[in-house]
Amino acid sequence: MSKYRAKPIVIDDIRFASQAEGRRYVKLKEMEREGKIRDLELQPKFIIDVNDQKICTYIADFDYTNKDGAYTVEDVKGFKTSIYRLKKKLVEAIYGIEITEVK
Repeated sequence: MSKYRAKPIVIDDIRFASQAEGRRYVKLKEMEREGKIRDLELQPKFIIDVNDQKICTYIADFDYTNKDGAYTVEDVKGFKTSIYRLKKKLVEAIYGIEITEVK
């Protein structure tokens, strides 16, 4: 069990850190089959560089493209650590994207 009481789950031979993340994966796969989204990716990585120096890497839960062509990055969150909040702000500022938080 994780320190935030999340219970891992395996779906399609993929281990998810929480049951909520697993449920969201199932929903996104369904949306992809229905043609509502495309290019679903798990654990997309975003390098956080400042002045050409790598500071850290932010790993989101999912990213995909909506039917209208909009790029979406999602993170399933139960508890927001201070490190998560900082990395989220940095990624949004550096990459010019908005990270959608799913409960």
